[in-house]
Amino acid sequence: MGRSNMCNIHTAKKTERTQEEITISGNPAKPQGEDGATMLKRMNESHSPVTCWALEHWQIAPEEELLDIGCGGEKITTGHLTGVDYSPVSVKTSLKTNRQDVESGKMKVLEGSVEALPFADDGFDKIITVESFYFWPDPQENLKEVRRVLKEGGTFLLVADTYNKEGLDPKTLENICRFHLFTPTAEEFRKLFEKAGFTDIQIHVKEGTDWICVEGKK
Repeated sequence: MGRSNMCNIHTAKKTERTQEEITISGNPAKPQGEDGATMLKRMNESHSPVTCWALEHWQIAPEEELLDIGCGGEKITTGHLTGVDYSPVSVKTSLKTNRQDVESGKMKVLEGSVEALPFADDGFDKIITVESFYFWPDPQENLKEVRRVLKEGGTFLLVADTYNKEGLDPKTLENICRFHLFTPTAEEFRKLFEKAGFTDIQIHVKEGTDWICVEGKK
């Protein structure tokens, strides 16, 4: 092997980056830049199983208005959907992923924060958030804001693949600390929902996983 080829191989190995490095650079709390877009693609694929499991707890009618908070670029095809995310990269990715539904008018994607959702009171039949609650700036007050834009009798579904419980593996605990994730216990989730004014609160966990799905009604 020639010297130049050996140098090229050495350089490639030096510049190769791990998923962890891309995630840190991409910023899970607010995806940014090319690394953010790369991270979103991987995260949406990895979050698909927990999302599908959580949606089993819902029956969505075609005419219902849905809101996805922290839409991130994922594709949800049921109902008339509005996605909102405070990351411009996430909004761009979601618009691209759901281009046909956006062009047909079935879906809208907006930039906005859960601190002050850009919607009128009582606007949505169902609201969902998947893997975003970890990063909400003021969880208790933000839950009240979610309830504000939910119709009377509507339901809110919070989905996470990690919550605070016994037996979390060391890597999960490391990521919770590294990315400053807010991970309540199941009982703490219940209290947060109660204080925000939700009723008929149901908590679902999947045996053999760290998944949790919290459902509350207005």
